[in-house]
Amino acid sequence: MNLRAEGVSFRYPSGVLALDGVSLDIPSGQLLAILGENGAGKTTLVKLFNGLLRPAQGSVHIGDWDTAQHSPAALASRVGFLFQNPDDQLFERTLAREVAYGPRNLGASEAEVAHRVSRALKLVGLQDMADAHPYDLPAPQRKLLALAATIAMDTPILVLDEPTIGQDELGCRAISRILTDLHAMGRTLMMISHDMDFCAEHAERLVVMLNGKIHLDGSPAEVLSQTKKLDEAEVAPPQLVRLAQALKMRATPLTVDEFVDEYKQWRKKKNK
Repeated sequence: MNLRAEGVSFRYPSGVLALDGVSLDIPSGQLLAILGENGAGKTTLVKLFNGLLRPAQGSVHIGDWDTAQHSPAALASRVGFLFQNPDDQLFERTLAREVAYGPRNLGASEAEVAHRVSRALKLVGLQDMADAHPYDLPAPQRKLLALAATIAMDTPILVLDEPTIGQDELGCRAISRILTDLHAMGRTLMMISHDMDFCAEHAERLVVMLNGKIHLDGSPAEVLSQTKKLDEAEVAPPQLVRLAQALKMRATPLTVDEFVDEYKQWRKKKNK
């Protein structure tokens, strides 16, 4: 299911112009990261995709639906949304009931609800805590629970607001595995994140926003090699990219393995 924004603008009641003529096409199945400093327009943009906000100008399409013609409740069947703070999302008394709430309200049968709950909790590694209270979990696991509840909606599109925030190394690895599995299922995934290292390693496409407009758009290697434009947007490249640039390496390595390979080649050329 493709997403498309055409000439979208949005101004908050305070007068702040958060989006200024944004056009963006996201093909079905893509794993995209939207980057930018606070106030660049990232969250405003993705809230247009699930109907939490409506464009003042332009249009937003989710598949064959114009979001202006559908309620947020209807759009919830197509776009799942993981909030940055899981405590804004969790309200039930057990993990199982929390994950079941969404699919049940979308009209899934009880057998289907049970299947989705089991699958989603297993995917995030919380299957043995189904009867626990959500607020008995530490914050990183509450984030995983909120992700499970979003996954259980079985929407073709998932928007993830800062998925790695508050996570330790093990939590980031879990998020990485989950995104890999969801991507393999053909889901369209959008991340809003300040975690450049994570985005560079996992996203197929990076979109950098500045002052409510799209500033950069392309593959991670293409975007992260444009140092001056990243500086304008106050977006710092990942550590590996900064190290490669400091060494004056021509490549833009996105993973440790890529950096090691490029470093070996760089050393050979340097020693000739």
